[in-house]
Amino acid sequence: MRFAIALFAPGHAPASRRALRFAQAALAGGHEITRLFFYQDGVHSAASNVVSPQDELDLPGEWRTFVQDHQLDAVVCIAAALRRGVLNAEEARRYNKPAANLDAPWELSGLGQLHEAAQIADRLICFGGQ
Repeated sequence: MRFAIALFAPGHAPASRRALRFAQAALAGGHEITRLFFYQDGVHSAASNVVSPQDELDLPGEWRTFVQDHQLDAVVCIAAALRRGVLNAEEARRYNKPAANLDAPWELSGLGQLHEAAQIADRLICFGGQ
């Protein structure tokens, strides 16, 4: 089965951990992930400057490792990211901001990427949100 996964919750939320565990289990079960899409507060899971307390799981770090290890298509909604100060180097320059906090393996793109993922996947699974 091909899954598209959308994460709406921030990196420290239980929904982020559930999404990661679901994604890991899907791949371990022989399924495919067509795209991970980080939207709304989920964009914080892709920020490279998040520091988790020592006694907590570093979910943003785990997401990064998971995406890199499995060479997944991981998209961060550009509108949601800009609104929350999550910028790659190009957007930081464009908006004259002092620093970028989004880098590989994440890609900034629009909601069309979520729509496309839902069209090519067998199931769209969403975590978090209202």
